[in-house]
Parts: sequence; C-alpha cells; structure tokens
Amino acid sequence: MAKIEIKNVYKIFGENPSKVLPMVQEGASKEQVLEETGHTVGLDNVSINVEEGETFVCMGLSGSGKSTLIRHINRLIDPTSGEVSVEGTNVMQLDQKKLIDFRRHKMSMVFQRFGLFPHKTVIQNVGYGLEVQGKDKNEIEKVAMEKIDAVGLNGFEHQYPNQLSGGMQQRVGLARALATNTDIMLMDEAFSALDPLIRSDMQKQLIDLQAELKKTIVFITHDLDESLRLGDHIGILNGGRLVQVGTPIDIIMKPADDYVAAFVKDVNRAKVIKAKIIMVSPQQFKGAKNSNTIKVKEDTFLDEFLPKVCLTPATVEVVDKSGNVKGYITDKELSKALTKTHSNGVAKSQK
Repeated sequence: MAKIEIKNVYKIFGENPSKVLPMVQEGASKEQVLEETGHTVGLDNVSINVEEGETFVCMGLSGSGKSTLIRHINRLIDPTSGEVSVEGTNVMQLDQKKLIDFRRHKMSMVFQRFGLFPHKTVIQNVGYGLEVQGKDKNEIEKVAMEKIDAVGLNGFEHQYPNQLSGGMQQRVGLARALATNTDIMLMDEAFSALDPLIRSDMQKQLIDLQAELKKTIVFITHDLDESLRLGDHIGILNGGRLVQVGTPIDIIMKPADDYVAAFVKDVNRAKVIKAKIIMVSPQQFKGAKNSNTIKVKEDTFLDEFLPKVCLTPATVEVVDKSGNVKGYITDKELSKALTKTHSNGVAKSQK
C-alpha cells in the first residue's frame, strides 16, 4: 500500500462547485468552465500514489494545480470530489481534533517564503513544532540543535531570521520540518525564492539528507531541472490535469505529449540524471569488468563522473553510502541516457 494515495480528486473553486462538477467530469476544459460558469478548475480527476521513502515531485507552470494538490494531503483544502488517504486513513473522515493531531505528528511543511517567526531565534523556530507537540524544554533544545547542525547552521542558533541570508532562512525552515520527525514532508516551492547558486546548494543538501533519512517527500516546483534532480517520480500537471507520471528518465526519454516534450527538449541530461536511474543490477550486468573501476555513489549525477569515463575506459560501479555495490553503468545505458531523439526521429547527443 502506498504511503499517500490520491484518488480521482477534483477541485473546483466557485460559488457552486458541485453543480459544475458534472461538466468537468464530462471533459470540459479549464478555460471552457471559467468562461461558461465563472468557476475555476484547480484539479481535474487527479490520481497519484506516493510510496514510502520516495521523493515525489509535482511539477507544472503557474496555475497548473500543483500547490492546490499538495494542500489536499494535509487537508488545508477539501476536494470537491475524490479521496485522499495517508497510510490507509481517509483524511476526509478525520474530525477537527484528529485532523490537528494528524498535522502535528504525521507531516511537516516547508514553505516558499520560509514561514519563520521573526521574533524567535533560530533554535526557537526550529523547536516550535516540538513545542506544539508538548515536548519538554530539554528535549526540544537537544533535537533542535541536532537539526541545526544537520543543515549546517551550527553557531547561528541564537540569531534572528532578519540576521540571516535567504538561503540560511530556508535551512532553518528545513531544520524545523526535520525536528518534528514526521514521516512525511510537504515542500511547496521551497527553494524557488532562492538565488540559483544557493538553490543548487539546498537541492544537494536535501538529496544528502534524504539519502540518510528516507522521508516520504512531496515536493512542488515549476522548475524542470529541480524536479529531475530531486524526484524519484515526477507528476506533471497541465491545467489541473495530470498528463504524465514517471521516473526522471521516463519523463526525459518518453514524454507523454507535446506539453511535456516542450519542457524536456533543452534539458542537460547529465546534470539531472543520477547514477542509480540508469544502472543495471549486478545480475543484469553481462559485460567484462575493466581493470580500471570507477566507484560512484548512487545519487551522483552523471556530469560529476562523466569526464573520468570519457578520458579512460572503465567499469562504473554504483554503490550505496556504505559502499555496497548496487549496480553497474554500461556504455549502452550511458549513451541512451545522453541521447535525445527529436521529432524527426534523428538522434542527437546531448551537448
């Protein structure tokens, strides 16, 4: 059973959404519904499963419905129709008391604009969720400091948010989400307000933390590179409709329609494809091992080791953080990952 299940969810904004629902179910577009009824379609028959321990990225342009979707998971928004379940519990059936408890203990949220309390220090902000949970002061301080250290902010615990850079403030938000030790993290455009270099650094930090903690993460973004770097699976929304769900390699290699193809046509694949995505298992590896072996961690991006492979023949061995062999990357898989096929059927190597 999936950790999070969203089944046939519709969300229509307006005075009488239930009256407009049949029109949407019969296939009317978002634009048609708005023109004829004045209602806005947020989600149109969306179904996704998020497995335990994975990072599921929901991507789309502004107005596609991605932020509306994530707010259904912790029931900040109720669907017009459909079902949302977390660990087998129908979230829609929770009363107010159970819903509050569910939000406090089952999931945490990282916001785009940080959402920090300006009058609280870093350690007070990080420990706030634990305070709400009713933990004692000593435990709050201990756990808060552990998470502050985990995101690289040791020494800044007594500073206030306005004394920190944007990137540092987002680290505080991430540490706060980690401190409550919830199984699920919801991240709504969490890095989009950051400068490109800081954003890249935060992405790398999240990847490193996720490799260790294995949280179930739902991450919202409008940025394709970010979704490909972070996601184990990616769902792409267009006008409230889910047009494709797949792994990063699925999205790049087999775009479902012209909308997705337009997104991926210029992506630098070496920067967004991880070693584990294209590796073959030890059982599937049939080639002879080269005396020269390059060991790469499973979450390493291709561009980080590609120059070594190009300079000298080598066997690429993919390992986990403990050094256990998870698989191998063959020349065939590497070539396939770095080659894009244009609409005319001619394959070109990724520049």
